[in-house]
Amino acid sequence: MTGRAMKRLFDVFCSFLGLVLLAPVFLGAAILVKLDSKGPVFFKHARIGKDFRPFRVYKFRTMHEGAEQHGASVTVGSDARITKLGRLLRRTKIDELPQLLNVLKGDMSLVGPRPEVKKYVDLYEQEYRKLLTLRPGITDPASLRYSEEEKVLALSPDWEEDYRTRILPDKIRLSLQYVEDHSLGTDLSLILRTIMKTSGMDRQHAVHKEHI
Repeated sequence: MTGRAMKRLFDVFCSFLGLVLLAPVFLGAAILVKLDSKGPVFFKHARIGKDFRPFRVYKFRTMHEGAEQHGASVTVGSDARITKLGRLLRRTKIDELPQLLNVLKGDMSLVGPRPEVKKYVDLYEQEYRKLLTLRPGITDPASLRYSEEEKVLALSPDWEEDYRTRILPDKIRLSLQYVEDHSLGTDLSLILRTIMKTSGMDRQHAVHKEHI
C-alpha cells in the first residue's frame, strides 16, 4: 500500500471515529449556535482543494448570518461580525470540528496545508501548484505556528496587507516543508501537538517545566 493510500485510510478511520466519539459535542454546539443567534448551524465557505478543485469547508457558524457578505474573508481580533458564542467556539477550536466531515468526504485530510480562498491561491499560484498536490488539512505546522493569528493581525495597522505579504508567505513556506517531508509519524505528531495546544496542555506543560 502506498503512503498516500495509508494516509487516506488513516484519515477515514480517524475522522469516522472522531465523529462518533464527539457526537455529544456536535449536538451541544449545534443547539447552542441555534439558541445564540439567528442563522444556520453550519457555515460553509468556498476553498480551493487538491488539484485546484473548489470545495466548501464546514465549520460551526461563529458569525452573524450573512456576515461573510459584509467584510473580509480573514477575521481579526474583535471583529463585530463574530457572535458571543462564536468567540468561545473559535478560542477552543470547536468551530473547526465539522471539518471531520470534509475529511470523511475526501475534500480534506487530518493533516495538510490549510485550505485558502481563491484570491490568495491565485496570488501565490506557483507555490500552490505544489501545495495542492495534497489534500488540504485541518492542521499543519503553519496552523500551529499561527494559532493566534487573529490576535496578531488585530495589532497591525493594515492587517490585510500584513497577512498577504508577511504571514501568508511564511505559512506557505512551512506548508511546503511539510509537503516535501511528511509521513504517518509526522501526521501523528502534528495531531498530538494540535490537541495539546487547543486543550491548553502545552501551556500547562511549559509552566510545569519552569517549576522543575
